[in-house]
Amino acid sequence: MTISPLRLIFMGTPQFSVPTLQTLLESPHKVVAIYTQPPRPSGRGHHVQMSAIHHLAAQHNIPVFTPSNFKDQQEQDLFASHKADCAIVVAYGLILPKEILNIPRLGCLNVHASLLPRWRGAGPIQRAIEAGDNETGITIMKMETGLDTGPILLKKAYPLIPEETASHLHDALSNMGGPLLLEALEAYAQGTLIPTPQPTEGVTYASKLTRDEGKIDWRLDASVLMRKIKAFTPWPGVWFDYYDTRIKILAAEVVPALSGEPGTVLNEHLCIACGQGALQIKTLQRPGGEVLESDAFLRGFPIPVGTKLPCPVIN
Repeated sequence: MTISPLRLIFMGTPQFSVPTLQTLLESPHKVVAIYTQPPRPSGRGHHVQMSAIHHLAAQHNIPVFTPSNFKDQQEQDLFASHKADCAIVVAYGLILPKEILNIPRLGCLNVHASLLPRWRGAGPIQRAIEAGDNETGITIMKMETGLDTGPILLKKAYPLIPEETASHLHDALSNMGGPLLLEALEAYAQGTLIPTPQPTEGVTYASKLTRDEGKIDWRLDASVLMRKIKAFTPWPGVWFDYYDTRIKILAAEVVPALSGEPGTVLNEHLCIACGQGALQIKTLQRPGGEVLESDAFLRGFPIPVGTKLPCPVIN
């Protein structure tokens, strides 16, 4: 059974949201308004830039709204004036109050990058890799006021291989979101898909990443640090200080057979001892410099064998 085209509001900001919006624009449904974060300074030049979603909306001549919040009655009335059947939320970046969630006839549906209730919160992609999970995926959820606590419409799993990186996983899950959302939305509108409350067991929280998390602690096991490198590249990156230079590690591999005092450079190719095992650094970058293989990096910036790299101070 087919349904009449729905009037939709789309709410999203970063590149992750773009494929889902593109799927909706290519569907029979009508996106009547788009909400996104306002243009902000970005990049080295701090030029004010529109969000990825704002750019796509402009290409399709869809009205764009960039409120700082929805506390004012005026913003709530404007939201209601779109007469949307449903609002679709994908990495929007603002908390929606109950007054907004209740306006569309079908409520607000969220495309979330984890298999809820695991990894509620802001950093589900990175935290799944950092934790060494075997799988993650996409969940389509009906939103409520709690943090990613709403009932589930559909889930789709994505297996995580040992080589998985945050960049690759970001793109894979981003591309999964649109088709799964469309399937859930149409079945929900027809009444053939009923939201199911989330389990109370297995709840974990994916806290927002911070820049300081990237400072490497050589006292951790090499396998743990390897997962951090894959999870935190490209941002916030994993890095160590050598004298007054911050050096970012972009690729490495675990060498379980080697050991030493954590932080000690074990060979001329920049293999570094960890709490258990060692990390053979493959690719590095100095601030503002090129990304280089370790041997090329060391020719221009020597780090001698026996060097003891610092570990963070534990308060």
